[in-house]
Amino acid sequence: MIRARRAWATAIAVLTVAGVSPAVAYAQPQPPDVRPVTAANDEDGLPPGWRITNTDGEQTLEWRSPRPVPAGDARVEFHADGKLVGVPDAEEDGRTFRLPLDDARTADLADLQVLAAGRRLDQKADARDGRSPSAAKPPGELPAGSVDPGKPGSYRTVTGEYALAPVRLPGFPAPVEMRGVVVAPKGATGKRPVALFLHGRHATCYVPGSEEPNIDWPCAKGAKPIPSHRGYLRDQELLASQGYVTVSISANGVNGQDGNVEDGGAQARSSLVRSHLARWADWAAKPAAAPAAVRKAPKADLSRVLLVGHSRGGEGVNRAAMDSLYPPPPAQDGYRGKVRWNIRGTVLIGPTIFGHNPVPDVPSLTILPGCDGDVSDLQGQVYADGTRGVSRGKALHSAVYMVGANHNYFNSEWTPGQAQAPADDDFGHDPERPDPVCSPGTATRLTADQQHRAGATYIAAAARLFVAGDDRVRELLDGSGRRAPSADPARVLTHAVGANRGAGFLPDDSVKVTGGRLCSAIDPDPRVACLNTEAGGNSPHFAHWQPERERGRSAVALRWTAPGSAVTVRPAKPLSVKDAKSLALRVFVPPNSTGTQLDVSVTDASGKRANLGRVRVDGLPGSDRTSSYWAREVRVPLTAATRSGLDLRRIASLELTPRTRSGQAWLMDAWAWSPGTPAVQEAPLTRVDLGRLKVKEGDSGVRTYRVPVRASGKGSGTVRLYVLDPATGKAKDRLVTVRPGHGIDVTVQVKGNKRFAWDVSHDVIVKAVRGTVVGSHAGGVLAENDDPKPKITVKPVAGKVTEGQPLKWQVSLSAPADVEVDKRMRFVPVPGRRELSTADVDRQWLTDLLGEVPDPEVPLSQLNYAYLWVSVPAGKTSAEVPVPTVRDKVAEPTEYVGIQPLDDEDKPQGPVLTGTVLDAP
Repeated sequence: MIRARRAWATAIAVLTVAGVSPAVAYAQPQPPDVRPVTAANDEDGLPPGWRITNTDGEQTLEWRSPRPVPAGDARVEFHADGKLVGVPDAEEDGRTFRLPLDDARTADLADLQVLAAGRRLDQKADARDGRSPSAAKPPGELPAGSVDPGKPGSYRTVTGEYALAPVRLPGFPAPVEMRGVVVAPKGATGKRPVALFLHGRHATCYVPGSEEPNIDWPCAKGAKPIPSHRGYLRDQELLASQGYVTVSISANGVNGQDGNVEDGGAQARSSLVRSHLARWADWAAKPAAAPAAVRKAPKADLSRVLLVGHSRGGEGVNRAAMDSLYPPPPAQDGYRGKVRWNIRGTVLIGPTIFGHNPVPDVPSLTILPGCDGDVSDLQGQVYADGTRGVSRGKALHSAVYMVGANHNYFNSEWTPGQAQAPADDDFGHDPERPDPVCSPGTATRLTADQQHRAGATYIAAAARLFVAGDDRVRELLDGSGRRAPSADPARVLTHAVGANRGAGFLPDDSVKVTGGRLCSAIDPDPRVACLNTEAGGNSPHFAHWQPERERGRSAVALRWTAPGSAVTVRPAKPLSVKDAKSLALRVFVPPNSTGTQLDVSVTDASGKRANLGRVRVDGLPGSDRTSSYWAREVRVPLTAATRSGLDLRRIASLELTPRTRSGQAWLMDAWAWSPGTPAVQEAPLTRVDLGRLKVKEGDSGVRTYRVPVRASGKGSGTVRLYVLDPATGKAKDRLVTVRPGHGIDVTVQVKGNKRFAWDVSHDVIVKAVRGTVVGSHAGGVLAENDDPKPKITVKPVAGKVTEGQPLKWQVSLSAPADVEVDKRMRFVPVPGRRELSTADVDRQWLTDLLGEVPDPEVPLSQLNYAYLWVSVPAGKTSAEVPVPTVRDKVAEPTEYVGIQPLDDEDKPQGPVLTGTVLDAP
């Protein structure tokens, strides 16, 4: 989301007054001035930890965590009433997150939540159930594959580092380092393939002896950079022993500056990766010019490159692969040279994918950590699912679910006891409420060393398949149900799309379902959603994107209470499975369930039917905190269809018949499958990049502006375009055909006026559907307010009252505005006079103001951070703010209260206003 003022419908009560007492004041440095507020449909105020603040004259929605939130790869988001409010800025304390209220996209602030990759940060784990669930059991051990890529090779290794001049990247004020650690085979002859590693978004700097790292860049005096790029040395050593030249590069300069870029730093990371590859291409041509660490290595073969990215590094190397095939717009790219390398595949470890834009024609392996506490929705599943039907479908895209692995331990510099800087277990552990799957010591949770060894094994498997072309490794990655013994005792499950998969029964295409339900992966409506809110976990297949409702992502939901109730999936046109060996299905069932059995049948266009066989599907170990609704790949041979004389060129329907008593299952897709790994070639795809246009709203009339859209590459294709309403965030979508040189016609109307308002951002996002790739997935038009803020005056309405009556002041605007305008005032002493105290005002009002009633009583002017606020509604010119007094039976002299109006910089504005309270007769 762009950092801009946005139109929004207020959730704040017009006559709200509030503050913070000394008992809840924050530690140094001093916080901004704060007021709790009442949400539109919550009379009890905002939930604990939430406040409306004024920071540098700007109202912000603030959430403060009771404990530091480590810098991670998942994006922290504010949600309200089930909708995205916005992406807040993180403060240096690691606990405070603020979103300018002008950025909010919601009509109210009901049911506020803090989410990171679908994980709640503002409530304790397992809060829905007071019971401690029983420990989960690991899946059974799979048979060993014919080869084990985790075994070290015959080469000894040599290690060194290089440091080059930093590079400048668009949108980043400070230069980014060019550092790499090289591990290479010693004594290897000839050119050797290359593996480049890119770490993810982690803290960047630490002070030795301190336990609180930060994400600054450059590091402050006395702080040291965290060497995240050295965290893959064991992976590098394994590959180097097998003959690969490896380099792991540092990206602290990106991590420390990507908080304000819309794509989370994906383009910057791509530029950084390609800048390193360009240097390696230079050194291959002129070895004498290379750093010493590179000269000790064999000559690099840049025609055989594997990219390995962890977390946001995974998204970065995916973009680097895209940018190498389909060049990005020069204005957004930090690398301007030629492409002198060939990326044969990518490995993506617990990756983010904010743009939902995988590269369809570059093979990939995505590791999904079953106990990921950072990118906990396992959104990296989209690197497989999101390639279906987009291009030729020849590239293998493997999803590798690693039971019991967390996010951090794939990198030793993010692992406690191994890292130089402070590190932690990202999943977290509450001793009072252990997680049955992911708490340390359970049968399913991996130790750090077990996890790292398993990760190294599957990285090596990808290298052996994608770069070396050894098809014997495919069975470890494509859902064939084989394991690599070097990864033991980790339980690793796989499935895949692409490669030799032919025609498919895709639920997200035009299909008709009978006996079951075609459900929506992304829809808040429980009547159409695939998983309801009480599912007890999440599905990686349904990881949320930006639209509230997203088309084109569906599954077939099955629910039965007795065996024999068939579900039929009928595509719009008959499909050919001729020459295929099996029908492969990706099916998931509820976590921790076992023994679900389904009969699989097909019928051809003439009505002939054949039962292909029975499959069994077990659920993964799961809890409320895990994303364990993940599809297992099962296959049935097509032999029975051939024997029965079916026309395999015209299969009209697929039928699934449950054979267990009751249960649930979800079908993600079904494909005609044959063994083998076909060669992959670049397809002529159209690349689409959205831009942003800034305009002035003007004083009158309606102006139409076109959203900048760049279409490059070759051929033509289809994308789905979402246009978001700037007030509600709801999206309208349409399918659009694109071709190079012809942008998408997306227009926005901006109405001019002479009334003050916030800037309004008309946002657009795009996703590839057929024959396309998407680089910059978000853009739009920002209409900037060009009218001055109305002048504000404050005067007493009831400045002298008898106790028991409210004091009142009126805030007036010189002209109405199109947004609500706030005014803040603070209590100040009244020299030489008896002041109104906390005992003289209404207790409920005081509780709302402070969160408590002070004991003993104190003058109102001695309350720290206690402020009066008033919000003048849009279109109005005045509002009142009261201070309700109480009548007592004590004879006392006249009392006074001082009110000082403040400007947007928190400085006194105008004279002090004095309120007088007379003793009741």
